Amino acid sequence: MGINKFVQIYIGRIGLSRIEEGADEAELERINKKKLEEMLERAKSKAQQQGEVSELGKPIVLTDATFQSEVSKHPLIVVDFWASWCGPCRMIAPVIEQLARDYAGKVVFGKLNVDENPATAELFQIRSIPNILIFKKSRVVDGVLGAVPRSYLESKIRSYLETN
Repeated sequence: MGINKFVQIYIGRIGLSRIEEGADEAELERINKKKLEEMLERAKSKAQQQGEVSELGKPIVLTDATFQSEVSKHPLIVVDFWASWCGPCRMIAPVIEQLARDYAGKVVFGKLNVDENPATAELFQIRSIPNILIFKKSRVVDGVLGAVPRSYLESKIRSYLETN
């Protein structure tokens, strides 16, 4: 059986209309991409309804060793500089977790413990915590000092999403 015939049978089984002999590969790719996006959206929606958080929707733990590579890997990343003894840091932590879930796939969130990673904290002159820096294309573009309301932090993040 030729590859074209196999594709016709396969696509017919997943409920798509039968494709003519010599179908355009770009059209097949578009259909596959659309189906995959729909499946991912359904899975994400189901996980949110059940209160599950995928790895995609969790802040990543940053260290002195991983900071540069992680920041350069993501076009938009929000980094929370914190410490375990810091009360305001504990107050904003759930906000960061929720924003990471809500903006999964659009914005990456990271957390860097300043006590365990002093070199990175020093590099960015972190003197007070919580200190949240927004990086776009590996550069600091904005920051927020202190435990601020979710709406304030979210408005800053949205402004950088809109300029992508």
